[in-house]
Amino acid sequence: MSKAVKKIVVVGGGTAGWLTAAVIAAHHKSDTDDGQQPALQVVLVESSDIPTVGVGEGTWPTMKNTMQQIGIKESDLFEKCHAVFKQGGKFVDWVHGNGDFYYHPFTVPLGYGRIDLAPYVTDIENYAVESNFQHHICEAGLAPRTMAETEYKGQCNYAYHLDAGAFAELLKDHCKSKLGVEHIVATVDDTVLSSDGAIQHIVASGVGEISADLFVDCTGFASLLLGKALDVPFVPVHDVLFNDTALAMQVPYEDVNSPIACHTIATAQNAGWIWDIGLTHRRGVGHVYSSDYLSDDEAEANLRKYLGAAAEGIETRKISFKSGHRKQFWKKNCVAVGMAAGFVEPLEATAIMLVELSARYIAENLPADDSLLPITEKRFNQQMDYRWQRIIDFLKLHYMLTKRPEPYWQAHCNQASIPQSLKEDLAIWSYRGPTSQDFDSAIELFPAASYQYVLYGMGFKPDFSKQSHLYRQQPQAEQIIKRNQQLTQQMLQTLPPHRDYIEKWLATANER
Repeated sequence: MSKAVKKIVVVGGGTAGWLTAAVIAAHHKSDTDDGQQPALQVVLVESSDIPTVGVGEGTWPTMKNTMQQIGIKESDLFEKCHAVFKQGGKFVDWVHGNGDFYYHPFTVPLGYGRIDLAPYVTDIENYAVESNFQHHICEAGLAPRTMAETEYKGQCNYAYHLDAGAFAELLKDHCKSKLGVEHIVATVDDTVLSSDGAIQHIVASGVGEISADLFVDCTGFASLLLGKALDVPFVPVHDVLFNDTALAMQVPYEDVNSPIACHTIATAQNAGWIWDIGLTHRRGVGHVYSSDYLSDDEAEANLRKYLGAAAEGIETRKISFKSGHRKQFWKKNCVAVGMAAGFVEPLEATAIMLVELSARYIAENLPADDSLLPITEKRFNQQMDYRWQRIIDFLKLHYMLTKRPEPYWQAHCNQASIPQSLKEDLAIWSYRGPTSQDFDSAIELFPAASYQYVLYGMGFKPDFSKQSHLYRQQPQAEQIIKRNQQLTQQMLQTLPPHRDYIEKWLATANER
C-alpha cells in the first residue's frame, strides 16, 4: 500500500543540513491540510559535537535566488555572516607560474548567445578583458552595484563569500522561527532498515526511534545513511583530480579599513594552489594540495610564504578529503546532500551550489506518495551523475592546459588522467572554441562562457582559420568590444569601493 509523503527527516546540520531544510520547508510552507498544521513536516536531527569543515565559504550567483526564496534579507546575510560580494575567480600563476593571471567572472561576455567574440578579439588570452567589464571591476576592488540599486540586484552578476559557521546559524534560526522546522539535538546511534532495504527509522541517543517517509543524509564525509547504512559505494576520482589535503588559516586584516577583494583568489603553487577569500572581518586562506606530491610541512611553508607577516602566530588546520562521489545519490527513501553525496576541491565553489540544487530538486519533485519514489530516485540520480561528470571535467580543465614544469602539474597533462568526455570536447573546440550549443542541457552547471574564460585564460587557442567562412561578423564584434570598453570606463567611475559600499549600505539598512 502506498502512503503520502508527510515527513522528511534531515540528518545532520551545518550548511548542507540547514540549507536543505530551509529550501524544502519554504517551498512547502503554504501547503496545509487544515490551515494550521503543515502538509509536510520537516525535522532536522543533528549532533551538538560535529565541527564545521569550514572550506565552503564561496557561493554561486544561484544563492541570490535561494536566499530570496527562503525569505532571508540580503542585508541580514551580510550583517550576520560577515558576507561580502564575490564577482568571480582570479587564477594566478596557473599557466606559467611567472605572475600570469586570468579571471573567470560571473558576468557573461557582451553579446553572449548572439555572437561569439573569441574569433575577433586581438589576444585570445585577454578574452575576459575584451569581452567583459568585470575583470576591471575586480582589479579595482569595486562593489557590483551602487547605493541606488536594491537588494539582490546589481550591474554585475555576483555571489557571496561568507562565514560558513555563521551562515549555518542564520539558516538554523530562520528555519526554526520562520519555517516551522523541528530541531532535535541528538547523536544518531543506529539506522534500522526495513525488509525491502529502505530506512525504517533511525535511533537517536536520548530520543529513541525517529521515522520518516524520506531521509536526507547531510552527515558529511561519514555519509552515515546512504554510504554506511545503505551501503552505496564511493566512486573516487583521484586519478583525475589529485588533491586530497588542505591546510586552512583564518587571517586578520592589517586594520579595519583594509580593502576586501571582491573575488576569490586562487594562486597556483608547486603542487596545488592557495585560496584567499575575504570576509568583512578576516580572510580565509588555505592551501589545497596532493599528499602524493607535497608534504604537510612543505605545504605549510608555501602557505606562510604566501601570507608573509600576516601568518605569524596563526596555526593551520588540516583537512583530509577524498575527491569523488557516491555511486548513487538517492536510494530507496534516502537521498544524500552535501559532502555525504560527494566532494571535490573547492576550486570553483561547487559544494554549496550542489546543496542548493539538490534541495531544490527534493522540494520541487517530492512525490505525492511513496509509490513514486523510485521514479524520483531514478531521475535525480541521472541528473546528478551528469552534473558530477561536468564538474570533474571543468575542474580538470583548469589543470591540464598548464605550461608549468613541476611534476604535479605535468601529471595533470598526462592524457591518461583526462576524462574521455573532456578529450572529445577539446577536439571539437580546437577549431571553433566552446559555444552555447555545446551546453544545451536544462541541467547544465557551467555555461559555455565559463569554459571560454578558463580555456582562453589558460592560453588555449582554437584554429578559427579552418572555418573562417563562419566568422564574418567583424563589424558587429568590434561594436560590442567598443561598447564593453565604454561600459568598463563608466563602471570604474560610478561603482564604489567594495568595503565602503558594504559599510554604507548596512548602515542605511539598519536605519530603516
